[in-house]
Amino acid sequence: MKKIVLTGGGTAGHVTPNIALMPELRKRGYDISYIGSYEGMEKGMIIETGTPYYGIATGKLRRYFDLKNFTDPFRIIKGYFEARSRLKKIHPDVIFSKGGFVAVPVVRAAHALKIPVIIHESDMTPGLANKLCIPVASKVCCNFPETLKYLPSDKAVLSGSPIRNELFEGNHRRGLDFCGFTDDKPVILIMGGSLGAVAVNEAIRAVLPELLKDFQIIHLCGKGKTEEKLNDVTGYVQYEFIKEELRDLLAAADLIISRAGANAICEILALRKPNILIPLSAAASRGDQILNAKSFQKQGFSMLLQEEDITNQKLLDTIHQVYKDHEKYQKAMAASHQNQAIPIIADLIDQLASH
Repeated sequence: MKKIVLTGGGTAGHVTPNIALMPELRKRGYDISYIGSYEGMEKGMIIETGTPYYGIATGKLRRYFDLKNFTDPFRIIKGYFEARSRLKKIHPDVIFSKGGFVAVPVVRAAHALKIPVIIHESDMTPGLANKLCIPVASKVCCNFPETLKYLPSDKAVLSGSPIRNELFEGNHRRGLDFCGFTDDKPVILIMGGSLGAVAVNEAIRAVLPELLKDFQIIHLCGKGKTEEKLNDVTGYVQYEFIKEELRDLLAAADLIISRAGANAICEILALRKPNILIPLSAAASRGDQILNAKSFQKQGFSMLLQEEDITNQKLLDTIHQVYKDHEKYQKAMAASHQNQAIPIIADLIDQLASH
């Protein structure tokens, strides 16, 4: 049986694509193991899948002053030797890395042991962790056409992001029933990311009375960000977080308003849902969400709204315009080649594993 080690962690975006790949890899006969941090969020997510999980020490390389900058290099070195030891025991044919700092010692240890590595970069420009790994990788997959220019031409593959199969199994009727909605009005789904998005939440609530004249609203607000006074508003439901029913809510949605994290927007693309992207501002991030959203707008998949440019009228006008033009967006998304990530990546894994 062929063996593969998956790695990546720190955020859900570094883990869910790995989980999405697992069913196809098992179908192709791979024995899968996972290396992550000792207690990172990836540990619980991977253990839930029944996949053997091994923790290593990890540290973060920062571009700013922090006292941990003096200790984390030693944790990274420790993690390297732990990863090397674990890889010698597992003896995998290939490594697939989704990034995050926990992946750096794993990828570097794999290279030292002459195990081929495939990396996936979600964002427009490679983050620091992947920059440290790209020189020793055999192939580097990415989500955006614009990313190819930042990667070695002999390694770069435009694949899109692996999407969980269950997202395609949603049921429109179940989604409406879950929310207590009718078929009379189209549905807008607002997604602020796993932690919610205060600016997006406030913008939606400011125009809620007007929106409810034409739409029903599903609002995923983030932990602790629901508004009690809105609990009984007809045509509006709010949840801190949804897990199992998310696929049904996505199926019920006619339009999505979302942040522009790479994995989230790749899921929207795969589901071909007309959407408005409100990226995190450059002041609150390294600006990757803005680049992601601009790429999707350029390709005709999305409408971009900058957080600092939002007014009540502009938000309402944009929502009505995107809904009116929904067929145009669906047609552009249907024509995209960035929806085939799982077979593309699995084929690359097969090629490297067989060498």
